[in-house]
Amino acid sequence: MRYVTKIDLDLPGDAQPQVHNRWHPEVPATETITPGETVKIECMDWTGNQIKNDDYADDILHVDLTRIHYLSGPFHIEGAQPGDALLVEIKDVQPLERQPWGYGGVFHVDNGGGFLDRFYPEAAKTIWDFEGVQATSRHLPHVKFSGLVHPGIMGTAPSASVLNEWNSRESSLKERIQAHHHTAVAQLPNPKGAHGGHAKGDVATKIASEGARTIPGRPENGGNCDIKNLGRGSKCYFPVYVPGANFSIGDLHFSQGDGEISFCGAIEMAGVVTCSFSVIKDGTKELSLKSPMFIAGDVPTQYGPARYLTFEGFSVDEKGHQEFMCATTAYRQACIRAIEYLRRYGYSDYQIYMLLSCAPIEGHIAGIVDVPNACTTLSLPMDIFDFDIRRVEAKSVVASDCAYVKGASHKVIYEF
Repeated sequence: MRYVTKIDLDLPGDAQPQVHNRWHPEVPATETITPGETVKIECMDWTGNQIKNDDYADDILHVDLTRIHYLSGPFHIEGAQPGDALLVEIKDVQPLERQPWGYGGVFHVDNGGGFLDRFYPEAAKTIWDFEGVQATSRHLPHVKFSGLVHPGIMGTAPSASVLNEWNSRESSLKERIQAHHHTAVAQLPNPKGAHGGHAKGDVATKIASEGARTIPGRPENGGNCDIKNLGRGSKCYFPVYVPGANFSIGDLHFSQGDGEISFCGAIEMAGVVTCSFSVIKDGTKELSLKSPMFIAGDVPTQYGPARYLTFEGFSVDEKGHQEFMCATTAYRQACIRAIEYLRRYGYSDYQIYMLLSCAPIEGHIAGIVDVPNACTTLSLPMDIFDFDIRRVEAKSVVASDCAYVKGASHKVIYEF
């Protein structure tokens, strides 16, 4: 079985032409893959080797978010044409043997932030060590779990018209509502940090000036959807917009909770994906495929329904302000309820915040019709702990805060 991408763990992403970090139809393909062929694809961690295995959060504080995500590819799939559908079958996803660790983080509120950045504005980091299918962290004691390893990003290249649509609607959104939000509502094309793979000259300049950021998922091609169930055995269907499809993949996660709430919230890792490709002629029309769809693999979580402690959240914020049917507010409140509960065992808020991002929690919309409150749930698997979190009495089991937080005195503004 051949490798169509190999990565270097000692070089930054922008020094490696087999990866790229912008969506654009003119990013040149790195390899051609024949339908039916099974290949191996090595992927960098999403920041391109910016984060180190140490006990300090300086790298998280100062991470350059214009240089994300580094995706392997794009790959030209032989015979794929606009209007077809691309079927990608994920055979396996694993960490690299030469780097058996990953990380989770909380970004500084002025450099990326996260879902709960109004409560937790500082930078923090956890390092996770992999042993077989399980992960443990010296920064989160008494926790151990198996990962649902998966790619956070998969997608086909946009056509010029699709790219123009993305940039137009996201620019319009930013103009319309940015003044009412404390964090960025959209990340528009930004030449700073752009990497167009092995594109050169005018093509590289065009990609940098026009290329869509990889930060959001989008309905036309999928992209950064961070769906934890898209692991081994999954079959994913994507619309094709350019000849050859120009498929890209990356942002691998050892584990993730639904929502990836701290933004750098999964256990991020470098790894290798084994997958195969098929082309369904005229599949976009035949499947009514206006957005990607998938069949999840049959690798389940190891926790039964009765092995979760579930927290509820509603569309009433922490100040008692009533929102109308706002699932975002409701899920934020469910997260806060879980943090408040787990404090009783000695964990710091930052430790719990990152745990809820990394561990395989289940997040669901329970009710979306009963005005004025949407109801969401956050279910925490109890068996990831080596003590019983159901006990009524509050008893600390954690001696100290091991998720190192630095930079509290820093006030820096970064673009990304």
